Amino acid sequence: MKKFVLSLVALLCSALMFAQEQQLSPKATAKGNNVEVSYGQPSKRDRVIFGDVVPYNEVWRAGANEATEVTFKKDVDFAGKRIKAGTYSLFAIPGEKEWTIILNSELGIWGTEYEQAKAKNVAEVKVPVHKLDNVKEKLTYTVDSGQLSIEWDKTGVDIPLKF
Repeated sequence: MKKFVLSLVALLCSALMFAQEQQLSPKATAKGNNVEVSYGQPSKRDRVIFGDVVPYNEVWRAGANEATEVTFKKDVDFAGKRIKAGTYSLFAIPGEKEWTIILNSELGIWGTEYEQAKAKNVAEVKVPVHKLDNVKEKLTYTVDSGQLSIEWDKTGVDIPLKF
């Protein structure tokens, strides 16, 4: 009985910690014509984001928790690379002046497991960084005007899309 109670307490503690983690970076969705992005949405919370929380020149899951996923309902020109309709994991390698954006055909990847799926990359494109006028507290994806935009803190990138 004692083992059962201890196991139950451990399970409840794990569930509470998981629920608390989820609240810090809730699931978010951005939708546009022919595009949907699903990602964990972390907040800045008075931290230095790029170059610290998200190191420069290292692969980032482009969100929190599981890797970000993007679904294209039609074939798309993704910043100059032809991509078939479907769902892909999206990763980024942030730099100070440009980012490498990676689409990968492996789905359901925990965000830190990229190296195991690297062989399934379908596209790597480079996009310039632009500075935002105001701090964006939450990581935000938007889809409009023929582009997919990623903004967080005072940093943004735009990925051109043509359907």
